[in-house]
Amino acid sequence: MIALLQRVTQAQVSVGETVVGAVDAGVLAFIGVERPDSGGDAQRLAQRILHYRLFEDAHGRMNLSVLESGGGVLLVPQFTLAADTGKGNRASFARAAPPEQAQALFARLAQAVRQGCPCVQEGRFGAHMRVQLVNDGPVTFWLSSRRAGPRQG
Repeated sequence: MIALLQRVTQAQVSVGETVVGAVDAGVLAFIGVERPDSGGDAQRLAQRILHYRLFEDAHGRMNLSVLESGGGVLLVPQFTLAADTGKGNRASFARAAPPEQAQALFARLAQAVRQGCPCVQEGRFGAHMRVQLVNDGPVTFWLSSRRAGPRQG
């Protein structure tokens, strides 16, 4: 599983004219699910989201997690994160998990994040969403439930 984390001062996601999720200071996490992902990936990624150090401490160093900073988490499913963009001018989504698998793993991730953080909101799986955010820093990190970093090619 993939998470693109952005430290935000505010973020919200809307479906149509309805805001379905919003946070003030905290983390906006776009979530991608790939075919080989499992429940273990959802658990590991949830822990990484909750404990990754994105926020500044009293000395101005990024030493605090969203939990330590008291911020919220907005989870937004985004299948395009699983795209293969290595060839041509059109992305291939062969690596993306089928919708049923992706929805189940996104729900499992959201549940695991909720167990650790009191303020968790989420976008709507499969919906056309509009995301508004104010990136703080800007600070953006690409995380994976696996050990390797972003794919090349």
